[in-house]
Amino acid sequence: MAGDTNGATRCAVIVGPYQSGKTSLFEALLAACEAIPRKGSIKDGTTVGDTAPEARVRNASTELNIGHGQYLGDSWTFIDTPGNIEFAPEARYACMVADLAIVVVDPEASRAAAAGPILKFLDDQDIPHVVMINKMDTDNERIRDVLAALQGYSTRPLVLRQVPIREADAVTGYVDLVSERAYKYRNGEPSALIELPATVVEREVEARNQLLETLADFDDELLEQLLEEIDPDKKQVYAHLTETMQADLLVPVVLGAGERDHGVQRLLKLIRHEGPSHTATVARRGIAVEGEPLAQVLRTVHAAHMGKLSYVRMWRGTVKDGDVLNGVRVSGIYRVLGAKLDKVPSASQGEVVAFGRMEPIQTGDVLTPTGGVPEHGITWPMPPQPVFAVAVRVPDRNDEVKVSGALAKLAEEDPSLLIKQDAELNELVLWGQGDTHLKVVAERLRNRFKLNVEADRPAVAYRETIRRSAEQHARHKKQSGGHGQYADIKIKVDALPRGRGFEFADTIVGGSVPKQYIPAVEEGSRDYVRKGPLGFPVVDIRVTLTDGGFHSVDSSDMAFKIAARMALSEAMPKCDPVLLEPIHEVTISVPSDATSRVHGILSSRRGQILGFDAKDGWPGWDTVTAYLPEAEIHNLILELRAQSQGLATFEWRFDHLSELTGRLADQVVQHREQVGAR
Repeated sequence: MAGDTNGATRCAVIVGPYQSGKTSLFEALLAACEAIPRKGSIKDGTTVGDTAPEARVRNASTELNIGHGQYLGDSWTFIDTPGNIEFAPEARYACMVADLAIVVVDPEASRAAAAGPILKFLDDQDIPHVVMINKMDTDNERIRDVLAALQGYSTRPLVLRQVPIREADAVTGYVDLVSERAYKYRNGEPSALIELPATVVEREVEARNQLLETLADFDDELLEQLLEEIDPDKKQVYAHLTETMQADLLVPVVLGAGERDHGVQRLLKLIRHEGPSHTATVARRGIAVEGEPLAQVLRTVHAAHMGKLSYVRMWRGTVKDGDVLNGVRVSGIYRVLGAKLDKVPSASQGEVVAFGRMEPIQTGDVLTPTGGVPEHGITWPMPPQPVFAVAVRVPDRNDEVKVSGALAKLAEEDPSLLIKQDAELNELVLWGQGDTHLKVVAERLRNRFKLNVEADRPAVAYRETIRRSAEQHARHKKQSGGHGQYADIKIKVDALPRGRGFEFADTIVGGSVPKQYIPAVEEGSRDYVRKGPLGFPVVDIRVTLTDGGFHSVDSSDMAFKIAARMALSEAMPKCDPVLLEPIHEVTISVPSDATSRVHGILSSRRGQILGFDAKDGWPGWDTVTAYLPEAEIHNLILELRAQSQGLATFEWRFDHLSELTGRLADQVVQHREQVGAR
């Protein structure tokens, strides 16, 4: 199918591992569509995308880049995504609004695992996709080996559409396995048709047969032709390829080098003729073709001088500037080309545009004039659980309110960023997907909002408890003219099973402590356990008021509160106090070849391994479950990714408190004392 049956703009998202060449391909596609006069250079900082300072300094994408253009009369939007796994949520959001995905990978079998998470996501969401083995100008591996390695991470069959032509150690062109034509790469130009080299004929026949046999799994007529050794008509083969790709039954694999424009025209022709239409995507997403205008937000940005921008994909109908969606007026519609925004009067189905100043609207929201959504909703991925945290401090106290406001805007732009104000530890904690993610957040504060923050390791919420019981008598007596203060109590302190918290009881008989003062004893006890003898909140104890005395004139609630604190401050050191540290259950997802290294990492961090198994639905991946102290989780993700090609991740939940003794406990208590002395 050439183009879209209803003329709607189609959308292709470019995804793939870090440093696989996505942005160079993005530039090449825009240049081929004549959206830009010439390609920019990542090295020179002249690309359409990656204009943010955080991206420039890293020579790598840190956010989505959007561009549009025309190819052979069809309108296209291309979305370039970050490859770093720490920015994976943004890539997933872009995939959810795209008609198809272009998965860009390295020509190295050893790097195939890096494409595993995105291939898994596309398969789970039934998003049609094509794989481009990029950087073929540097290739020195057999493509069949790369393909076999990639197949281990895809539930859809990967079908090679081209085989490389090699001269000495260089790849100089390719043979199209359907048309059986040979092409020679030309830098910056479309490939030139050449005679099929004799050196590649045998490999071309072998690969073409494999292609046809894979297609025959989905078509009985084609299978019969192959069994009868009838060479199928090429138009028939193209039709089968189109049908199976649009239904996400198989994944075509092409070759190229985006930086040199190799294979770019062939890729554009493939997605134009064989990729799904906008109408097909609307149906796949469960949206009725007919109905009121409907758009979905894929990205939120707070832009300087322009305010809030909501980037949307128009699923249905037309929206004009000034229209009201979900009860909010659209204040400006902008067509996007990198950092350039061109104001337009309206947006039609298929387009990706930015709506201005829709303040209540969030990423993932569905927008319609009535505020209604499809009956079954439109699925949207939840952000993954954060795995790395830093405590931030504002050097200039005058900037504290500004930082809070700026962080709220950044969190609205990035749903995978969580902000937590920890009242107990008096810390502002940022949670994200890794070290780079949070460094980029800090840089955005500085670059966009002119605010500086200092980052440190977050404190751990230690607790303390007791190992033995104790009884204690305390009397508070004070006379200073007029009414004095008097309270006399006896208490017993007992240890409780883990997880019981704090309990208070009384066994008063005969009115030795009047009933109206007993709540004050409990209140004073609760005040004390906020900070025990080791300097941390006390848990899992019971305080029992057993006896006492009072004065008819001088006794008061305050006097009994003070007496309770006095009694506990003397009793607790006698109860053999012990430090408790929070223990989390951690479930690590990791490529199978790194599982043994994960065991070593956990052991070195005082972890207790509970078990490991193959990860359900993830070929080539394992899960490892363990108990791990919270103090050991802080930079766990950095070590895990260093040992797994940057791919491992984990989920965690609090499980229990465990006693911490010896040198580590002494260090924790000493640090607490030093902090308290400041």
